[in-house]
Amino acid sequence: MSAETRRLLIVEDDLGLQRQLRWAYEGYAITAVGDREAALAALRAEEPAVVTLDLGLPPDPDGTSEGFATLEAMLALKPDTKIIVASGHGARESALKAIAMGAFDFYSKPIDIDTLGLIVARAFHVHALEAENRRLAARIEGETALGGMLTAAPEMLKVTRTIERVAPADVSVLLLGASGTGKELLARGLHDSSPRAKGAFVAINCAAIPETLLESELFGHEKGAFTGAIKTTAGKIESAHGGTLFLDEIGDVPLPLQVKLLRFLQERVIERIGGRKAIPVDTRIVCATHQDLDAMVADGRFREDLYYRLAEIVVRIPSLAERPGDAALLARHFLRRYARQMNAGVKGFAADALAAIDAWGWPGNVRELENRVKRAVIMADGKQVTAADLDLDDREAEPINLKAIREEADRRAIRHALARAQGNISGTARLLGISRPTLYDLMKAYDLQP
Repeated sequence: MSAETRRLLIVEDDLGLQRQLRWAYEGYAITAVGDREAALAALRAEEPAVVTLDLGLPPDPDGTSEGFATLEAMLALKPDTKIIVASGHGARESALKAIAMGAFDFYSKPIDIDTLGLIVARAFHVHALEAENRRLAARIEGETALGGMLTAAPEMLKVTRTIERVAPADVSVLLLGASGTGKELLARGLHDSSPRAKGAFVAINCAAIPETLLESELFGHEKGAFTGAIKTTAGKIESAHGGTLFLDEIGDVPLPLQVKLLRFLQERVIERIGGRKAIPVDTRIVCATHQDLDAMVADGRFREDLYYRLAEIVVRIPSLAERPGDAALLARHFLRRYARQMNAGVKGFAADALAAIDAWGWPGNVRELENRVKRAVIMADGKQVTAADLDLDDREAEPINLKAIREEADRRAIRHALARAQGNISGTARLLGISRPTLYDLMKAYDLQP
């Protein structure tokens, strides 16, 4: 980093000390000012990465009120600036207050140039690291996968690559995955990557519509077809002509309606309820469900011929728990989004929150994660979301250290073998395939009792 980019602002009303600091920091591009107004003007114009701030500024050079007011104003204007506060007035109390307000560090007068130089150098280093982290986060957020899917997990990237390959082929696609895994997001990505991208993407959740209304929603109806049908209305299939129809929770379509849906897939024509005219429709079908359709076919709850019409390509979507690292990646994305929307001061996750995110099984998948992070942004007291804010503070975090993982596996295996052998050491050793002395050593190391 050149001196031109290493911009340092010195806020000091003592002109002699200003000159001394200028001489000491010849490796930086320095601006020196002596009051709050000039400091804020320089912060706007120069955008320095680091500031050294004397709390004793005019009109209160013998106190700290003006210095703290300047600190507060500078942090409000540019929160990422590293501000090093110096004062000789009530050093300990001033230090605690300055750090609580957001100062990077504190130094008591009289100033030791060499020591202060080390603090300044460290502040520049931390500022550069944080800037690089923000750039990487922005790049990751910008380089999303298919349909805006945010992932770094090989398991999910494999899914997106599969969908990208089948998107140009005009075949029906069945997405299988638990609720909240992003099925509609992937369906929309498939549509956007297909030759039908200029057509409509129409989505309908078959489980959210009463059985008596689902046929009308899908196929439409003619005026007077039933009580309340005051005008002719096109259905979702017809509305998706030239585009893609996404049928979410296809497993909830009742059997009588499955017959009509099968006829459409075979002949590519529909009839509205109360109508007699066959209407040709060119619509691509993408379906999704969290249910086991194979079992439903075996039980007679889902037509086998319809299944094979819908499942020309089957894509299985992994749960969030099966996508290592994605929970933390998505959590950071949601935190940034909701912090911006709510103008919250939350900046990131505390260490216990990240550990809890990695440890939790996420039965509700991405939808659960998003809801927890959104709630945490609202409830957080400080600048960092904690495990308690996520309501995960009582979860036991799984170790990510390899040694710890091996030890935990050993503990589980030994406890299981001891139970199988009813506490008999010789039997336990035989089950584990180790000698008795080795088993004794392991039990002693892990504080296990027979």
